[in-house]
Amino acid sequence: MLTKDKVKELVEQMPETFSVDDLVERVLLLQKIEAAQKEIENGEGLDWEDVKKEMDRW
Repeated sequence: MLTKDKVKELVEQMPETFSVDDLVERVLLLQKIEAAQKEIENGEGLDWEDVKKEMDRW
């Protein structure tokens, strides 16, 4: 879950002028990365070999 401090840090990393769309895009990306990290910590998700097998099916 995002915290105010993480969002503040994200805003500080943004250029001096930016659109709300840019900010929302980065917040969503950060949220997705955190969710993925949590899945990995919980032993969920695919390992690299499974990913390669999935890619071969494409």
